[in-house]
Amino acid sequence: MDVTILDRHNYHTFVPLLYQVATAGLEPEEIAQPIRRILRDVPNVRFRLDTVTGVDLDRRAVITDAGEVRYDYLVLAAGSATNYFGQDLAQVTSALRDLDDAERLRDQVLGTFEAASAEEDHSRRRQLMTLIVVGGGPTGVELAGALAELQRHVLPHDYPDLDLSCARILLLEATDRILPGMPKALQDKAQAKLSELGVEIRFGAPVADADADGVTLRGGERIAAGAVVWVAGMRAPPLADVVPTPKGVGGRLVVEKTLQLPDRPGVYAIGDMAHVGGLNAQPHPMLAPVAIQQGNLVAESILRSLAGKRPKRFIYRDRGTMVTIGRNAAVAHIFGLRLSGFIAWLIWLTVHLVWLIGFRNRMLVLVNWAWNYLTYDRGVRLIRRASSRQHVSNGDEEAP
Repeated sequence: MDVTILDRHNYHTFVPLLYQVATAGLEPEEIAQPIRRILRDVPNVRFRLDTVTGVDLDRRAVITDAGEVRYDYLVLAAGSATNYFGQDLAQVTSALRDLDDAERLRDQVLGTFEAASAEEDHSRRRQLMTLIVVGGGPTGVELAGALAELQRHVLPHDYPDLDLSCARILLLEATDRILPGMPKALQDKAQAKLSELGVEIRFGAPVADADADGVTLRGGERIAAGAVVWVAGMRAPPLADVVPTPKGVGGRLVVEKTLQLPDRPGVYAIGDMAHVGGLNAQPHPMLAPVAIQQGNLVAESILRSLAGKRPKRFIYRDRGTMVTIGRNAAVAHIFGLRLSGFIAWLIWLTVHLVWLIGFRNRMLVLVNWAWNYLTYDRGVRLIRRASSRQHVSNGDEEAP
């Protein structure tokens, strides 16, 4: 059996560590691996660098920018996209979904402090040094904690002329809790650690609008900022919109419990773009363990189909969730155990090193983590793109 992988990038990204690239802890290439290198020893798999623009289910063809690719079996696994919940915010806020996002965010965060160091007006300087993270899920919590440590341990040495006591990191959450899905005791520990790091958490603070200079809350309050990061949710990728099949929550493709599209045997959807079990079923969380388990099942189901057997039904086995908050601090709910602090942090480090692809990448990440831990420094403080924010408009009021 021959397998063809189509992707618009020629590399695989370890998404859980994107926030460390965005906060100058790791280089982009340390969490990415060329797909052809990964597949080097798999003779029946080939890779094509193509952008998929559509799927013709009747003709059994995938439409790409380089032409059609015919298939016998099709697995749709295009991941997810940032969910702006109907608001037009993609151009005025930063996301964190891929390597480009992470590098742009690093450039923007460092660029705001460069601009602040040259700004003479106190209110505008304070605005530039205000960073807003929208969304209190795992990505928002990890990013806010990493930004706080960058601000506390690294930037004072780089900007001795700045009064960083005026710098702020705000975590805005629309609901009344962070880390939904985790036990309340762990939510409370994560909240306490963020507060200890100096992160200001605002609950019940849904964002009604945003622009390059800050956000406006639904209640009308305006908070000016140097950078706004939107990590408030995910939805299915644009590819899902052009697949002619029913859609579920967040535009995800509705699939049967075998992960096949309804009435389309041989066509599977997995991971973040799949809504398993019909419209009335509770969708699975958009997490890597779900996608990995679904990928393993689909591979087995295709082999079973070739042998004349029926495909298996998907049952998700939740082994837990881990979130790191900063140095020596994490929360973990794994195999029914509730862990926090240093032991949870060590488990988080170990698991992420194990899942990172490539021995070289594991060693580079380990060395960087050790350097950051021992020296309280970040070695990747590069601004590689011209800052899109060179000033703050005079009409914006000072952040409260």
